[in-house]
Amino acid sequence: MRKLFNRNSVNSKPFIKKSLSTICASAFLSIGAQSAFANAPNEPDWVQALNSTKESSPITVYTAKNIHTMYPGQPEAEAIAVLDGKILSVGSLESMQPWLTRYEHSIDDRFADKVIMPGFIEPHTHMYMSAGFMSSLYIGSMDWPGRNGTNPGSPTHDDVIATLQKAIDEGGDTTEPLIAWGFDPAIHGGALDRTALDAISTTRPIFVIGFAPHFAFLNSQAIAMTGVKDDSTVEGVFKDKDGKLNGVFNEVPAVPMALRPIFGQMTASGGINGDGLRFMADIAKKAGITTTAELMYGAIDFDDEWAQSVVATNDPNFPVRLMLVADVHSLEQKYGDKAIETYKEMQTRNTDNLWVNGVKVLTDGSLPLMSSRVGFPGYLDGTNGSFNSIPWDVMTENLMPYWDNNIPIHIHANGDNALDQALDTLENLQNAQPKFDHRYSIEHFSMSNQMQARRIKALGAVVSANVYFTHFRSLLHTDQAYGPDRASGLARLGDLEREGVVFGIHSDYPQVAVPMLPLTGAWTAANRIAEDNKTVQQPEQRVSVERALRAITIDAAYVLGAENKIGSLEPGKLADFAILEEDPFTVDPVDIKDIEVWGTVLSGKVLKARP
Repeated sequence: MRKLFNRNSVNSKPFIKKSLSTICASAFLSIGAQSAFANAPNEPDWVQALNSTKESSPITVYTAKNIHTMYPGQPEAEAIAVLDGKILSVGSLESMQPWLTRYEHSIDDRFADKVIMPGFIEPHTHMYMSAGFMSSLYIGSMDWPGRNGTNPGSPTHDDVIATLQKAIDEGGDTTEPLIAWGFDPAIHGGALDRTALDAISTTRPIFVIGFAPHFAFLNSQAIAMTGVKDDSTVEGVFKDKDGKLNGVFNEVPAVPMALRPIFGQMTASGGINGDGLRFMADIAKKAGITTTAELMYGAIDFDDEWAQSVVATNDPNFPVRLMLVADVHSLEQKYGDKAIETYKEMQTRNTDNLWVNGVKVLTDGSLPLMSSRVGFPGYLDGTNGSFNSIPWDVMTENLMPYWDNNIPIHIHANGDNALDQALDTLENLQNAQPKFDHRYSIEHFSMSNQMQARRIKALGAVVSANVYFTHFRSLLHTDQAYGPDRASGLARLGDLEREGVVFGIHSDYPQVAVPMLPLTGAWTAANRIAEDNKTVQQPEQRVSVERALRAITIDAAYVLGAENKIGSLEPGKLADFAILEEDPFTVDPVDIKDIEVWGTVLSGKVLKARP
């Protein structure tokens, strides 16, 4: 050992001598060339921005009553400095002096009496897909935001029929399709099928979309426009006992067949051309949201959706970043064997404001529209829900190419039976090619059990949960479809927290009858108070305020694979903030949902929310 050490020591002397001289020469050269390197044309934009402080003042320091960074290593701060749309420093004015004494800067104290948090992240919405049909006749049960103000609700089945009848009567003698949306059978009850709609009109086509487009309801004139015949064998095309189409269409591919005649009319008022994206983005800004994820990219049209999203996000006043998750069914329908290749080409266009990442697949139907797939003992009436876009027996085979190409998979699963299928598929993928950090995301996580939470952890999955259902739907579904045990245990986040599973919170807005308000989502997770505002549903499934707020910031970013850019306030990340009038960490947890959002900051640009 000594001989080996001595030999190495002797042999290292020439190397040391040479290295020291090289280091000295390099240091001498670097001193003389430092300013040239700092302004080199190949340097990142932020380097050039920092050096431009000699002529201007690009550094802005925002102060606040409190800043919650959502980074446990430095959870709170008094000031945050922004350079070129990114966070330069976090701490206090005193701690930032090494920066502030060297460079020109300005202090912005407009938030001195407010609280700054990372911009809220909505990891599952339908900003583009739903903007179009949200401009059509609204028949939902609760008051809802509309293009021209608040749309009044139609609380009962009779109200729905009356609203449709009024629209027909006021429309005059026309054959233009009437499009309505928002039917909610658990609340509205009654039948809404061909017979019920024909009673309103047999001359004008009527297309009714459920609150989520998992169901469509058509009268005879509308059915004729689709070209679907009584002998159709497509799953989800419902028929009466005589084998005649009854006007009810459920899930993929039946619903797209039903709505194909009105796609153009619906999409004309969506996107950016129809101002739909701006409308949806304004709702997001008022909620403190700075990033949303569209979980059905391509369901309308890949090229058009991208082109209009580019226009939107290039507008400096557009208040949110958009992440697009491609719908597997649409991707393969349009591109066939070139689906993976096309997806990779899409990613070459990614920017900080607009990017494609991941694919979406559906296992079952909608929780509110009562088409989730559940295990024993099934629904209260002895039935069960619906399958969806990919048959379960070929799901692993279908998703394997995406897994092999390291494309994140977001898998919709509302019922506990559907969740088993989602996890079986992940287990098959893992057995074929084991991976660690794959971000296979369980979307919705509505109904589950303890061991499924443990299995999610064991397989390395993450969760994007719709915890809003606990407040807005649990009492309703105690007696509608799912029964008391499943309804009281919707979105069991406590199980996930105990198992160490990373989870985010989403609203699925606007395809379910809940608002897009992340603070309300966090409030629900921390309190689990039902719609009567007194019943606490399975209190053991509550999570801490800190964990609930992580689920709308850094953990939501992690679910989306965007944690290195957004979700916490740390140097180097994008300067996206939610500006709050009160502190969610210090108010009573039952008051979190009532905290007012002043506005947001996106890449350092201040955006005050409109009332």
